[in-house]
Amino acid sequence: MADLPLPEDAADWWRSAAVYQVYVRSFADGDGDGTGDLAGVRARLPYLADLGVDALWFTPWYLSPLADGGYDVADYRAIDPAFGTLAEAEKLIAEARGLGIRTIVDIVPNHVSDQHAWFRAALAAGPGSPERELFHFRPGRGEHGELPPGDWPSQFNGAPTWTRVPDGEWYLHLFTPQQPDLNWDHPAVRREHEEVLRFWFERGVAGVRIDSAALLAKDPELPDLAGRPPEPRPGETHPYIDRDDLHDVYRSWRAIADEYGGVFVGEVWLPDSERFARYLRPDELHTAFNFSFLSCPWDAGRLRTSIEETLAEHAPVGAPATWVLCNHDVTRTVTRYGRADTGFDFSAKAFGTPTDLELGTRRARAAALLTLALPGAVYVYQGEELGLPEADVPIGRIQDPMHFRSGGTDPGRDGCRVPLPWTAEPWNDPWLPQPADWPAYAADRQDGDPHSMLTLYRTALGLRRAAAGFGGGCLEWLEAPPGVLAFTRPDGLVCVVNLSAEPVPLPAHTTLLLGSAALDGAGLLPQDTAVWLRT
Repeated sequence: MADLPLPEDAADWWRSAAVYQVYVRSFADGDGDGTGDLAGVRARLPYLADLGVDALWFTPWYLSPLADGGYDVADYRAIDPAFGTLAEAEKLIAEARGLGIRTIVDIVPNHVSDQHAWFRAALAAGPGSPERELFHFRPGRGEHGELPPGDWPSQFNGAPTWTRVPDGEWYLHLFTPQQPDLNWDHPAVRREHEEVLRFWFERGVAGVRIDSAALLAKDPELPDLAGRPPEPRPGETHPYIDRDDLHDVYRSWRAIADEYGGVFVGEVWLPDSERFARYLRPDELHTAFNFSFLSCPWDAGRLRTSIEETLAEHAPVGAPATWVLCNHDVTRTVTRYGRADTGFDFSAKAFGTPTDLELGTRRARAAALLTLALPGAVYVYQGEELGLPEADVPIGRIQDPMHFRSGGTDPGRDGCRVPLPWTAEPWNDPWLPQPADWPAYAADRQDGDPHSMLTLYRTALGLRRAAAGFGGGCLEWLEAPPGVLAFTRPDGLVCVVNLSAEPVPLPAHTTLLLGSAALDGAGLLPQDTAVWLRT
């Protein structure tokens, strides 16, 4: 595929890119069947170009039974018919590239769907077969093998991770039973994923996001976790999280990416900053998601600590930081910031949590300017630019396995996956119901409104791309009152965010570039407001 025109700084675009996350199923419906599709995305490419993003990250669009929202892949070389065809995906990649927008696809290497050809063959072949060596099949414990072979907890609410098949063996799945884990000690598993990477790079994608990037490698003995903490402690070897042999996998992948000029972003949840940084060495992944910042409460001290620690852990390996407020797994920013507990923790999710949406919206506007002013790359989840709140999905319509594997106590992740409101007219029979008040958030209603969230994001992303001081480079903190974050970027750019209870004066400046809300009558920065200044 011939390269289409892109900015001249193409080699380093990923170091300061603004990347928009597309959850295809809920982005835009091109054929009116209630499910988002590639035709819908293609029709909205002008909107995304006008928004000012540099790349699109697509959550899995592959053939899938959708037991876990597409993260149960049945065929990495086929587009799910609900979304379109491979030919349409190639057109989308090319058309986006023609608008200066690159494409990042999602790879799920820890597991496949139970409908994948490999797993179907493993079930048919039986115990001891070569086909089963691609997965983790084991005999059960107990007199008749009736007990699971191990005690590892699921990534979904600690539910069981072993499922028994009719011939008596059990297979491992760190997520749902429909997502059997692959055996990364097997050369065929490694070879297949390398071929899949080449397949998509040859179709013009610019990068790959790696799902659950720290979970692939397992201790071959699959030892029990009894007596161990569920997460690895600093310096501790864990049976399946962040094992050293993973780095050989990513070194081999990096060599492939370098052939094509491609980049990687890893989903790496690790509390140990030194271990986290190892994934970002020059011969491994280019970037990794910053979950410390994403889950941080709306608190000046804790946000500053998160920013400082993030920059410090990236500095030794020369990798850019990434900044994100929300994604397809996390409670939407407007809702989270309107609650008493403004942080995020999967274990704390509950039905009926009180939310002040007006307060949350004000904070989300300020957080957008804070995030977009930080050095590195930024990821924007679809609908954040519309200020969408978390939707309350009726229990009878919930589809997320997190909800069911919690015994119904966890509301799941569907609330941030509800289809986007492009117009006041709702989707035709959407796969998840849109709330009755969502016409107020519709993109066409916000378009041209100088006070809308959409206008704020368009303006901020436009400045971030065009004005000096954004993207890469240093950050220096300024003296500020308690509860206020203030820092400088190159070329005299200053960002100030007031999280204190009182209005505060602005530092000396020549120009107010943008504010998340107006200054008060005395020219002071109100509570929960951010500004960009030029000195």
